[in-house]
Amino acid sequence: MKTPATNKPGLHPRNRHRNRYDFAALQQSCPALTAFVKTGPHGDSTVDFADPLAVKALNQALLAHFYGVKAWDIPDGFLCPPVPGRADYIHHLADLLAEGNAGKVPTQISVLDVGVGANCIYPLIGQHEYGWRFTGSEIDADALRSATMIVDANPGLSRMIRLRRQKTRDAIFPGIIHKNETFDATLCNPPFHDSEAAARSGSERKRRNLGQDEKGALNFGGHEHELWCEGGEVAFVSQMIHESKAFGRQVMWFTSLVSRGENLPAIYRVLQEAGVEKVVKKEMAQGQKQSRFIAWSFMNDAQRARWAATRFK
Repeated sequence: MKTPATNKPGLHPRNRHRNRYDFAALQQSCPALTAFVKTGPHGDSTVDFADPLAVKALNQALLAHFYGVKAWDIPDGFLCPPVPGRADYIHHLADLLAEGNAGKVPTQISVLDVGVGANCIYPLIGQHEYGWRFTGSEIDADALRSATMIVDANPGLSRMIRLRRQKTRDAIFPGIIHKNETFDATLCNPPFHDSEAAARSGSERKRRNLGQDEKGALNFGGHEHELWCEGGEVAFVSQMIHESKAFGRQVMWFTSLVSRGENLPAIYRVLQEAGVEKVVKKEMAQGQKQSRFIAWSFMNDAQRARWAATRFK
């Protein structure tokens, strides 16, 4: 059967995961994946996406095959992210930056990943695709240790990715963005549930959709700080907006994923109250799943143009 040219509608045109997974090539890049590959209902190769070990092995293969990351692992229980969706955020962010650079995606820029996680996924993709330098912040010591091991295990990554511990439990930017330090953009995948019960309910719904009715662990993993916080996504992004005011001349674009469209009106109100100069929404989709990220800047058009003229290449 001929594989369609595009099997995953909605993904960014530059996303490397728009087609069906080539499991033969992935197994060649990561032999450990072979133990999890099985024949699907239509006779094609697949893995059990409800099995955390299979999902992790698939991630290892995708990162090795497409992004040159030969050593990648995360401790049990941490969030194992779907790589195609994470790559989409990077590519749409690149488009946003290109809009202020005569349509050319800038290289040699500096990006802050808020909550880099044990998986370090955004820096791994962004440094490979565009040559960007990343700073990743993380509040959890075990997650930071895992991300550090990934960076250290892959030659060359330590020149592109640096990691910082957020030592203040209730802070996002203070203590991470240093005095006189600048970033061209920030990105964030905020915790979107407002309680552990809501996070578990969402996981059970995923398991049912994957054909597994029994109760079990969160199927893609995830610790408390990764999946939920008091007030949920709106509260976290609102705090980020409030804190960003103090760094409005050190960062050109602040951005964050917003998983639920119904949360946008509340977030827009906070942005208006903060007095931002510019707000942009970038829509994303992976099959039937809709997502988006919002970007805001305290610089006007002329200030952003000057910023790009002096920094972007």
